[in-house]
Amino acid sequence: MLAQMVKFRFLVLLLAGSGFLLVGSAPAGADTTVVARLKASNNSGVTGTATLTALDSGNLRVVINARGHVPGLPHAQHIHGAMGGGHFMCPSAANDTDGDGLLTNEEAAGEYGKVFLALTTRGDTSPSSGLATDRMPVADASGRIHYDRTIAADELPDGLLRHLSEVHIVQHGIDVNNNGRYDMDAAGVSTFAKNLGVPGVPEEATDPASCGVVTGAKAGMAPHGGPETGGGDGHGDYDPLDTTVAGFGVLFLMGSLLALWNLRRRATRS
Repeated sequence: MLAQMVKFRFLVLLLAGSGFLLVGSAPAGADTTVVARLKASNNSGVTGTATLTALDSGNLRVVINARGHVPGLPHAQHIHGAMGGGHFMCPSAANDTDGDGLLTNEEAAGEYGKVFLALTTRGDTSPSSGLATDRMPVADASGRIHYDRTIAADELPDGLLRHLSEVHIVQHGIDVNNNGRYDMDAAGVSTFAKNLGVPGVPEEATDPASCGVVTGAKAGMAPHGGPETGGGDGHGDYDPLDTTVAGFGVLFLMGSLLALWNLRRRATRS
C-alpha cells in the first residue's frame, strides 16, 4: 500500500510537470519585430538598418539608423507596401526606364509599392504627409540619421501590423551635383511632387536614396482588419520546435493520466 502511495505521488508530480511543459510551450504574447537592411539607391552611398516593432499595445515603434545621407538636409522616408497582394522588392538600375542614369520615384515605385506610412518626426503620418520635409528627419553634419518614433495604433493603416513582414522602408533625397543642397540645376523639378500638387520641389529631394526589405518576422500580431498591405495570408510563422514539444507534452500528459487512473483503481480494490 505504501509503495502504491509513493508511485501515486510521483505520478502527480510528473503530471504537474507535464502541465507546465504544455503551458511553457504555448506561444506567449510578444512583440513582433522585423528588420530591414537599407541599401543605397542612385549610388547615394546610404546604408543602415530599420527596425519595426509591432507592440502588444497595438502601437508600432520604428527605429532607423542610417549613414551616407546628404548632411544638413531633410530626408523623406516611408513604409511602402502592396495593397491586395503581389511581390515587391527594392528597385535597381534596371528600373531606370529612360536610361538617364537617375532612378526617379516614379520609376522605382513600381518595385516598392505605394506609401502606407510617412515616417515623420512628429504629427501626421498618413501618406498625405509623404512630402512634409519640415517634419522629416534631418541628417547631421556627418550624414547620419537616427530616427526613433512610436506611432499610435489608431494612426496605422488597417492590416499593416498583420503584414509587417511584407513591407519596405524607403528613404529619399540625393545630391546629384554634389553641391550640398537640393536644387533644380541638378535634375530639374520633381514631377512626382508636382503631380501631387506640390510644385517647385527639386527632383533630388524625392528620388530614392536607400531601400530595405524587411526580414525576420516571427508570429504575426493580431490583425486590425481591413485591406491587406501585402501578399501573405496573415497567419504568421510558427516554430516547428514549439509544435514538437507541445506534441510530446500532450502524449506525456495522456500517459500520466492513464497510469494515475490505474494506480487509483488498484488502490481501491486492495
